[in-house]
Amino acid sequence: MQSILMDFRLWSSLTLIWIMLSCNQTPTKGKNLQGFALGTSYNIQYVSSASEQEVQKGIDSLFYVLNKSLSTYLPQSDISMINRGDTTVVVDYHFKAVFEKATEVWKATEGYFDPTVGALVNAYGFGPEMAVEKITPQQKDSLLTLTGWEKIKLRKDGILKKESPDIYIDFNALAKGYVVDVVGFFLRELGSIDYMVEIGGEIVASGKSPKTQESWKIAIDDPRQLEQRQFIQTIFLRDQALASSGNYRKYKLDSATGERYVHSINPHTGAAQKTNILSTSVKAPDCLTADAWATALMVMPLEMGEELIENNPHLEALWTVADKNEFILVTSKNW
Repeated sequence: MQSILMDFRLWSSLTLIWIMLSCNQTPTKGKNLQGFALGTSYNIQYVSSASEQEVQKGIDSLFYVLNKSLSTYLPQSDISMINRGDTTVVVDYHFKAVFEKATEVWKATEGYFDPTVGALVNAYGFGPEMAVEKITPQQKDSLLTLTGWEKIKLRKDGILKKESPDIYIDFNALAKGYVVDVVGFFLRELGSIDYMVEIGGEIVASGKSPKTQESWKIAIDDPRQLEQRQFIQTIFLRDQALASSGNYRKYKLDSATGERYVHSINPHTGAAQKTNILSTSVKAPDCLTADAWATALMVMPLEMGEELIENNPHLEALWTVADKNEFILVTSKNW
């Protein structure tokens, strides 16, 4: 079964790796589900009287439903049919939730977060489609006519209207976080208040770890990917979500200055611009929000991202920034 999270093949190579660190001092009373589904791995730890079989069956059902709504890899999913120009599709609750969050973050970031930028990403060779390294001004202008979240509207009856049938919507930047949240909601409905859901590196953590009886402990990999695995920071999560985005494995070296940089697409101009932001991580009340903001912070200038995060009491962020041969960690005030 193909999936939403298969849409994240590009991002999976760019995303920070999150490792659950456990302590064996306290015998575990929790349950653990691990596996590979929807194109990625998952790790779910929880405390509940429900059987593992019941939980697994419920989670598999959720994956199926979310796939049918949001996967661009399924030809008959709602989003795929909309992208082909079908104007009769009535979207479900899940699509509406992701659409509304995309609109919220698009507005808050002054358009730097834009789920219609996929055509430009592919054209510059950053996506999975065949592409050229450089595009002509005419090609860029043509693609910009298909870029802009303001060009689509979701009607009250659940039908999406696009200014052009060729506008392509891609929720890769936030759908994975939404899947994490939905699985967390499901566990809470089963009576679990202590759980951690990790899917493809995105996390939501509630209560405490049954192994340590403390907040969930998360270690962040060193983006330099040294021969011996190292971590740049360890944090604790409780009733929070964490998501990350990054290009640290695809940086280039400037032959003249020796500086590391990556490219990001400016959705306003359609240009591929240099940035020394190699990765971002965001803590938020839910993983849908964290996922969207982690992507947005990769695209916008560092100073702008810092200001927006500091002015939002619900968000905290960490940036990994390249400075020639060094990696600098920049964090928001209360990270």
